[in-house]
Amino acid sequence: MLRLTAEDHDKVSAAIAEAEGKSSAEIVAVVSELSDPYHDVALHWAVLALIAVLAWAAACPTCLNWWMDLFLGGWRPEPSLRETLTFLLILAVLKFTAVLLILKYMPLRLALTPGATKTRRVRRRAVALFRTGAEQRTVGRTGVLIYLSLRERRAEIVGDEAITKITTPETWGEAMAALIVEVRAGRPGDGIVAAVQRVGAVCAEHFPRSDEDINEIPDKLIEL
Repeated sequence: MLRLTAEDHDKVSAAIAEAEGKSSAEIVAVVSELSDPYHDVALHWAVLALIAVLAWAAACPTCLNWWMDLFLGGWRPEPSLRETLTFLLILAVLKFTAVLLILKYMPLRLALTPGATKTRRVRRRAVALFRTGAEQRTVGRTGVLIYLSLRERRAEIVGDEAITKITTPETWGEAMAALIVEVRAGRPGDGIVAAVQRVGAVCAEHFPRSDEDINEIPDKLIEL
């Protein structure tokens, strides 16, 4: 698991201050261990396991009878329909519960979560954090959020109204690439610094710092 040190916090704060010294934009850097608990993913897999048990019983009724004999013992009368269905219900519920318990182990739950789902959840969390911590908090609507979710290994850059008017998602490609390269190398702090520098360069080009500009958002790394 990647960790951020006190030195990383200092480096990011210094990078933000330097970038904002050349621009009227306000850069916010947020790092989260996890963007979503993915409880629904665990539930979906558990339901799939339950359905699989039912499908197995429908496809091979004799297999179900074999398991009944194994658990309930042989040399017994032919089970009634009620007994068979009750046994099937118990088996399906046990399977459902077992999968839910197994998927409490987060690394496995994340491994079984589709990549597109992770991307959507990280984006949603980034937008929510931006609206809470940066949106409309600057006079010129020039706030920018750099968000990194460690366990999903995904990042997002979200800009306020003035930023989005002059940028596209491709504008931040270089910043995202620099961030991800460092994160993959086990240096999340350096990755955020690199992203801040490149975001700062874009902001300085379009929103150069004026003499009246003040620091509206603290220059620090927020770790959730």
